[in-house]
Amino acid sequence: MAEKSLSPLWHVVVVLGLFVAIRGLQSAAIAWLALPGATVADSLLSWDAGWFVRVAGEGYPTGYTYDEDGTLVGNGIAFFPLYPALIRLVSFTGLSLPDAALAVTWACGAAASVALFQLGSRLYDRRTGYVLTVLVIAQPMSVVLNMGYSEGLFLALAAGALLAAHRRSWVWMGVLGLAGALARPTGFALTVALGVAALLAWRTEDRRGRITALGAAAVAMAGTPAYLLWAGHRIGDWDAWFRVQTAGWGSTFDFGRSTLSFLDSTLRTGNGWVQVSVAWILIGAVLLAVTAVLHRPWWPLVAYGLVTLVLVVGQGGYYHSKPRLLVPVLLIMLPLATALGRARWRTIVPALAGYAAFGLWYGAYLVTVWPYTI
Repeated sequence: MAEKSLSPLWHVVVVLGLFVAIRGLQSAAIAWLALPGATVADSLLSWDAGWFVRVAGEGYPTGYTYDEDGTLVGNGIAFFPLYPALIRLVSFTGLSLPDAALAVTWACGAAASVALFQLGSRLYDRRTGYVLTVLVIAQPMSVVLNMGYSEGLFLALAAGALLAAHRRSWVWMGVLGLAGALARPTGFALTVALGVAALLAWRTEDRRGRITALGAAAVAMAGTPAYLLWAGHRIGDWDAWFRVQTAGWGSTFDFGRSTLSFLDSTLRTGNGWVQVSVAWILIGAVLLAVTAVLHRPWWPLVAYGLVTLVLVVGQGGYYHSKPRLLVPVLLIMLPLATALGRARWRTIVPALAGYAAFGLWYGAYLVTVWPYTI
């Protein structure tokens, strides 16, 4: 395959074809592994997808939620607003809310694939752009790019904002960064990266460019605190979002103590393969991040990747959700992408095929056979 002979439009077509093929194989894997009586849609709309659909249909609660014993439990305020808003918007076409959720996910996943390819091609070359795209969209737990989850939306916005920053399209950087900050809590990491990009622009831009870059970064950075303050105002408690997250999902930032305890107990006494695999995925992610940093890639991408990884590793919560939270951490894919990007296609294709086969099966297993939340 001579990628240089293709027009830019054909590269986009090829990337979209890869996305559709991978997501189709993921759906086929889910159908193959589905328990008797369950459908593919049941798996794609399980766990947090139900929360997003509920928020889209009913809006956010105006107070805390308690169980019959009076214990505080989670509610919809924990879920950032952009994805439910898009579900609601698409439902006006006549689709049901669940179908609208899946439509938004697939559309955002397709956009993310194109943005990833463009970012990888700009930072390195087109071959690396292809490899990076497949590594991200076929990784373990990339199944969330099929599901009613917000990772696909956030991945598209993060890759798009970083691409805009590298192109010095500051207004687009600010718009996409603000949207990313309203899509997921890890949008905070993205805005830090955009701040780094704006500071780097101080050395290369004229006065107008500097002001535009810093203003765009400031707009993006306002997104996360704006939602947290709004949530606190709606509930009537300034730290409402944090309290709901802790009560419903145990997601308290403890500087990695829970993760270290999980790794220690798993590597010494763990007897479940999912538990052990998650432990090694976390260890591998950290090692890949260190390797990437040592090769000194583009600094905003380093900032985004490291802050996102710290947020994943540093918080408590369900250990089996962590591979899903790693999906948007682009930094950890760079060492593999750049290494494979230097290889020939006869090496790249079987390597990526084997990688995708495992990743698609792993995700399908965890949303069908595995009985716990992801």
